[in-house]
Amino acid sequence: MRIILASNSPRRRELLEGIGLDFEIVSSNIEEISEETEPSLLVMNLSKQKALSVAESLKDDALIIAADTAVEINGNILGKPRDKFEAYKMLKRLSGKRHSVYTGISLVSSSDLRLISDYEVTYVYIKKLNDDIIWRYINTGECFDKAGSYAIQGYGSLIVSKINGDYFNVVGLPLSKLSDMMSKNFGIELL
Repeated sequence: MRIILASNSPRRRELLEGIGLDFEIVSSNIEEISEETEPSLLVMNLSKQKALSVAESLKDDALIIAADTAVEINGNILGKPRDKFEAYKMLKRLSGKRHSVYTGISLVSSSDLRLISDYEVTYVYIKKLNDDIIWRYINTGECFDKAGSYAIQGYGSLIVSKINGDYFNVVGLPLSKLSDMMSKNFGIELL
């Protein structure tokens, strides 16, 4: 069965390439809007929208993988920063605290639109950051296009003190959860 990643995320692409998965990329061009306010429901809802958008555009059978990641702290969901100042506010808010990273995964078969969704949550602890470090990190440019304004796999690894949970979830795609979902629901073994 063809496997399609419904994402332009270079991080998700690299993770799937790293486990040797043969897949194609077809971007979903949905506007990422949801009425959900609970983080797990929000990321699952957005991943469902992405997966179904791509599935409905296909003419042949494929399994579509879609994901969405959000950062939550004290009941507030942090998305991707619009500019340096928003990135600063997010990083200041995360400084010295624990936050949660949620990734929703949706799998859909384009032939019958059978949809399976789940999510993973990981707790991330950010070091206490002074303004100089925050601005130096922002000036790396890495904070843009990242939920919560940081990337754990890059320079962001220097501001994370520890995590509790799946590292790959923080990168943007919990591979173990994905493997279990593909095996249990579609009979596709990744290992």
